[in-house]
Order: sequence, then C-alpha cells, then structure tokens
Amino acid sequence: MSEITIHPEFQKRMNLLLGEVEYQEFEMALQEDSLTSIRLNPFKISTCPFEGNPIPWSSNGFTLKKRPGFTLDPLFHAGAYYVQEASSMFISEILRQLQVPKGIFLDLAAAPGGKSTLLSTYLAQEGLLVANEVIQSRNQILKENLIKWGLGNTIVTNNDPAHFQELEGFFDLVLIDAPCSGEGMFRKDPEARNEWSPDHVKLCAGRQQRILDQVGGLVKGGGYLIYSTCTFNEQENEEMIRFLVSEFAYEPVRMELDPKWKIEESSIPTEEGTFFGYRFYPHRVPGEGFFISVLKRPNDAYNQEPKKKKDFKHPFLKMVDEKTCQTLDEELGFENSQYYLLNDSYFRFPSMWKTHFEQILQSLNIRYFGTEIGKKQKEEWIPSHDWAVSILPKKDFSNQEISENEALEFLRKNDLELTLEKVGWVLLTYQKLPLGWVKNLGNRVNNYYPKEWRIRNL
Repeated sequence: MSEITIHPEFQKRMNLLLGEVEYQEFEMALQEDSLTSIRLNPFKISTCPFEGNPIPWSSNGFTLKKRPGFTLDPLFHAGAYYVQEASSMFISEILRQLQVPKGIFLDLAAAPGGKSTLLSTYLAQEGLLVANEVIQSRNQILKENLIKWGLGNTIVTNNDPAHFQELEGFFDLVLIDAPCSGEGMFRKDPEARNEWSPDHVKLCAGRQQRILDQVGGLVKGGGYLIYSTCTFNEQENEEMIRFLVSEFAYEPVRMELDPKWKIEESSIPTEEGTFFGYRFYPHRVPGEGFFISVLKRPNDAYNQEPKKKKDFKHPFLKMVDEKTCQTLDEELGFENSQYYLLNDSYFRFPSMWKTHFEQILQSLNIRYFGTEIGKKQKEEWIPSHDWAVSILPKKDFSNQEISENEALEFLRKNDLELTLEKVGWVLLTYQKLPLGWVKNLGNRVNNYYPKEWRIRNL
C-alpha cells in the first residue's frame, strides 16, 4: 500500500459525485492494492486454476486471493485465461441480459484484447468479431492475445475510426471503449494520476466526441452500441451519450442490476428520452473504476448487407476454390471452412462469413484473420503455432504431455531433452492444453515456439 496524491480539482469533482462522507471511503480505497482478476476461456478450461472468488456479473470471471506470476504459468501462454479488470467484465452481463444476436461485432479500440476475447467467447462459432486497434505496437499485442485465445472467429484490423465510414449499418454490435482520462485507474496507474487535469479531461472529451461522430452510424438497425470508459466524470460519460443521441438515432437500454453488486445507475435526460449509464467505484465493487452505457439502434435504421462478388481480387491474398476447401476440410477434420493463401501459408476462415470478410478487405487494413494453419510441402504440413493453440482439431499429429519445468523451457525457446516416440511434428501439451510444436528429427528435437513470444525472464 502506498500513499496516493490526488489533484485538488479531482477531489472537488468526486465530492460532488459521491458526497463528502462517501468520498472519504473512495479515497481510502485508492490507497489499497488493486485486486487481480481473470476470465477463463471456457473452450479450454472449466475451473479456475487459482484460489479466488466468482465475479457476480461474469460466469467465467474470478477475483484472485493473490496475484500469481502469470509469466511463469504455462496455462497463461496456452490461452486458458485472460487477466482482465473485473468491472469491465460487466459486458458479459449486458450480452447475457440482452441476448444480443450472434452476428458481426466490432471492438473499435481493442488492444490489448480483454474485451475482444470476451466478445469472441460470446460469439463462439456463430459470429464474427472485428477487433481494431489504431496504434501499431498495440495492434501486435492484440493479435497475439487473440491467437492465444484460439477461437478463429476474429479479424484484426489497424485503422483510424474515420476509415470505417464505408461500413455504415454493417455491425450488429459496436463496442467503443474510448480513450479517456483514466480516473478509474488511479490506484493502478501512477501515470494516469500524474497526467490528470481539467484540461486533460476536456482534451479526452473532444477526442471521444470525434470518435463517436465518425462511428455512430456503424450499427445496423436493431443492433447495439456499447460505450465505456475507465473514468468517472460526466464530461467523458453522460455528455458523450447526449452528443451521440443528438447526432444519431438511438433508443435507451436499461440493465437489471442486483443491489448486492453496488453498481450505480445514472439517468441521462436527453431530447430523445432518458438513457442510462452505470458506474463502478473501487470502494464498492471488486474492481477498478468504470463507466458503461448501452444504446439500441432503431429497427428501421440502415442495414448494409454485403454483396457477393463474382471475382475475388486482392494484391496479397489468394482465395482457395470451393472444391479444394472441401478437400482440405476432410483432410484436416475441420468443417465449413474457406481457405486463403498468404505467402504460401493457408489461413482458415469460417465460410459463413466469407462475403462479410471480403467486403471488410476492401475498406480496412487487415493484420490477421481466422487461423493461420501453415504451409504444405507435397503431402506434409509445416504447421503454424497459431494452429497449435487454436481450438481446431490437430488429428494426424502425435501429442506429448510435458511437466511444468519442461513447459517453461519450451516457452523460453530453449533446447529440450524429451523422449518422443514418433519422428516428425509433435504437439506439446501442458495439463492437456496445447502449447506449441516441436519436431523430432531422431537425433535432436527442434523447438518451434515463436521467437518473438518467448519468455525472457529467468
């Protein structure tokens, strides 16, 4: 626990929001250590691997008794769980309550991937997620986390919000986790505390307004927009909802809250009716500060359905013909796949979303899509790491279960001393979860863990 210095103007604003008595509880909570929480990948594990308590608004979420060393946990690298802030997992409850149709979703500011992996889980094999991040370095982290999650139902893009204009009315759900002043992260992030000022709040609000102006029309008729921030002030929250409904047609959505959750609902009066926002305060909930609001697009709003194109043309991607796709599915044990070739490597994509994907290709800068399977030389596959950690079958490869120490040596990309029965490609597993490939050459074992992902600490 460390003493936190708080800007006097922030104290004044929070006193107005909470009242003087409760503000003291809030400030005391900022002096405490943050709770660590994780969300399980239900396609990989079903029980929490650590001692913890369930998060009431997330069936896969847990707050942990103490923070483990995630870097040295092979399950973390296998995509068994994601370390995510508990308050933001409320998106799971929104999806559950509203029974949002499993169509095509957009996570506009997606890195590092917490909310994207949550949406990917909800969509499962029925929907498609576009996970976008404008900052190149953060885009790489997003891509890595979605590959580890392994569901193969995602397109990773690297675009400014303005680039989405051709996709008006295209998405069943748009999540805008807006860049903000970070007031809700004050106890976790010293930089957020140091950067805070009334001018910084104003700057963030201006940026949020520009984003909403550019993407407010992307939701199709009957679809949903979720707006969230990790901040408390009304300028970046309620005022943004008022701006959004002044520019675009939206209807209010009200969530049902269990009083035990201690989430605070706020009413947002507008000329279009009363909308609703939900605040999470760190002295009330097992998480950090958070704000979220849900809006619904009227059923008669514009819907853009992608048109099937006669010929596929792309400077880098080559589409595999239907007959070959069926042959590959039979060989690999997959179903309903469309394959594309990029630099002689096969990528598997859900065929039901082929037309949507090809429309997105025309508008956005795509960094990754579906699951990279690998290259084929004559009859032998050179399998990708992405395939290894995906939930897709690996039916013709032998598996080898390894110990924790062996798993850590593999994840460090060190040489391995393993006794392997079969020569050729072998899938290493830890607690029955795939970690990646090695190739047994008889006299030695080559480690094919991605160099850029290797564990660097001892």
